[in-house]
Amino acid sequence: MTTPYPFEDTESFARRLDAEDPLRAFRDEFLFPKGPDGKPVVYLAGNSLGLQPRNAARYIQEELEDWARLGVEGHHEGRHPWLHYHELVTEQAARLVGAKPLEVVVMNTLTVNLHLMMVSFYRPTKQRYKILVEAGAFPSDQYAVASQVRFHGFDAREAVLELKPRPGEELLRTEDILSTLDEHGHEVALVLLGSVNYLTGQAFDIPAITRTAHSKGCFVGFDLAHGAGNLAFNLHDDGPDFAVWCSYKYLNAGPGALGGVFVHERHAHSKDIPRFEGWWGHDKATRFQMGPTFDPLPGAEGWQLSNPPIFQLAALRASLELFDKAGMQALRAKSEKLTGFMEFLLDRLPPGFVRITSPRDAKQRGAQLSLRFKGEPQGMLKRLADAGIVCDFRKPDIIRAAPAPLYCSFTDVYRFVKALEAHARE
Repeated sequence: MTTPYPFEDTESFARRLDAEDPLRAFRDEFLFPKGPDGKPVVYLAGNSLGLQPRNAARYIQEELEDWARLGVEGHHEGRHPWLHYHELVTEQAARLVGAKPLEVVVMNTLTVNLHLMMVSFYRPTKQRYKILVEAGAFPSDQYAVASQVRFHGFDAREAVLELKPRPGEELLRTEDILSTLDEHGHEVALVLLGSVNYLTGQAFDIPAITRTAHSKGCFVGFDLAHGAGNLAFNLHDDGPDFAVWCSYKYLNAGPGALGGVFVHERHAHSKDIPRFEGWWGHDKATRFQMGPTFDPLPGAEGWQLSNPPIFQLAALRASLELFDKAGMQALRAKSEKLTGFMEFLLDRLPPGFVRITSPRDAKQRGAQLSLRFKGEPQGMLKRLADAGIVCDFRKPDIIRAAPAPLYCSFTDVYRFVKALEAHARE
């Protein structure tokens, strides 16, 4: 399926799209690395590590100053008291993924949170013990899943059920995912999929998968690592039991940034649900009574273990403020247009030079286009680097190019594809 926009293959057309872009001012809110010519690079690696928001340093500096000025009293007397700092980003994070504030918390990092969720939502029995995952999921997800099934005494080779594309295809068909659930759902304890596959850029149908999995009695979770800040979600309405995500990719919170967790409202008051417990998840009203018995907070906050790192929260706050101002619907509209423009230009490169392996339907992908090239890639990667273009390369022959709509322009996309074209025509 091709994009509906009437694109043109000229730089003047790209500049016109930039001039008409209602979100163009957000580009100035970010710090760009410099290329060999000393000018800002074309940055297409926001699916790996997002750029630094200009306000991140100021927000972190404020907390450093309060720490120096107040010491421990910063927990209560700081400009943004640390005791409640994580709550500053709760509503923004909830809006980002289409959830209620009760359902969302920012804490820990991605795989830690994935393990915590599986402690609660992977409850295998002798009859129902399998975890349904996508083949080729990000390795950390694979490790987490395999270690969880082994922890419960099962053989990962049998208990991890992988969804694979049909022979000769690179993408999963939704009907195949649903038919697998129809056939094996009675033995699946947990369905765990990425919202967007990290390698292909394919976005999965969360509502359909959730409905079918629940009808078979399975718990359902999604890893939004490549989806948060990329796609517009409606997690509450779609109804998965949980979701987890990181904040250093499209959410621009910096290397090793905090992760996020969604736990659906229907589990908010289930105090008997199995979980690993920690002081920060205890009821705030009685937390400082220092009692011996854990009393979980309602909602996702009840899964917190420790008080969160304030400097990391400050960086995330700087980015989420921008997402809130722009709005995910507007960002998603621009993203589809940016990626569609890239697709349009790539399709005009010499035949056989590059193949787009991401879905052609814009509704089945996010910002990322995965590109598979013919021949040895080193020369092409050097050309891109010399031209001040940053994108992600995966051996042996895949470039993942992601024009993040908060800071990428149509002219960036044009420069990227024209650099590829120069290499292709040598």
